[in-house]
Amino acid sequence: MIRPRLLRLVMLVPLVAAGLYLVTGTSTARGAEHGDTGRGRELYLTGCSSCHGIHGKGVEANGEQRGPSLEHAGPAITNYMLTTGRMPLANSEDRPVRKDPAYDTEQIRDLIAYVSTLGEGPAIPDVDITTGDLAAGGELYRANCQPCHSASGAGGALSYGRAAPQLSKATPTQIGSAIRTGPGQMPVFGPDTLSSHEVDSIARYVKYLEHPDDRGGVSLGRLGPIPEGFLIWVLGVGLLIVICTWIGGRTRNRREVEPQP
Repeated sequence: MIRPRLLRLVMLVPLVAAGLYLVTGTSTARGAEHGDTGRGRELYLTGCSSCHGIHGKGVEANGEQRGPSLEHAGPAITNYMLTTGRMPLANSEDRPVRKDPAYDTEQIRDLIAYVSTLGEGPAIPDVDITTGDLAAGGELYRANCQPCHSASGAGGALSYGRAAPQLSKATPTQIGSAIRTGPGQMPVFGPDTLSSHEVDSIARYVKYLEHPDDRGGVSLGRLGPIPEGFLIWVLGVGLLIVICTWIGGRTRNRREVEPQP
């Protein structure tokens, strides 16, 4: 006959096994969701270490910084640089510009997971444009973003030969990541400056700029007030000159044809 204590132990075994399975299964799922650091390290050593260093502390060449340190990069800036194709660079002296990503979605997750182990940095923001306020986003955009990215989001020239990129291809997550990390010459807007709701509102307005409600006439490509005004002056004045020349020519020809009294 089985003793009561032994019977309780036998009954606990399936429960313990089920608990271990749930814990292990949850950990594995989370690891897959956030990427594999082992695979990320292999990708990093192959495509990133030549500029950022094996341990992510940056590389100096001929007294100049070849690649910045990634010790405090974090997931947000890594996600932004990789998903926009700005990294990796074939030549460290090239200016990072938007292009097709060099890695697929899973590889990007793996790289983000590995870079996150090098140090702390801003997390990838959870941007939801459906909860953003379009009108408030427009005000925030004009106050903080328009001077560089233009009123239409078409980008614009900056100092030292740099340029603010156009925003038409940016995803809400990329917009939020850029706001929180300040890539390039862009300033950092932390939670103390812009709340999560304000970031959602700005992202919603930026996406609205892709297909705005153009009322009152032709959009002229939404180049901004200065280029559009210049275009109107050039075309308008030019058209007036052509009309005046045409009228003057017809008047002169008529006088030459008509008999003199």
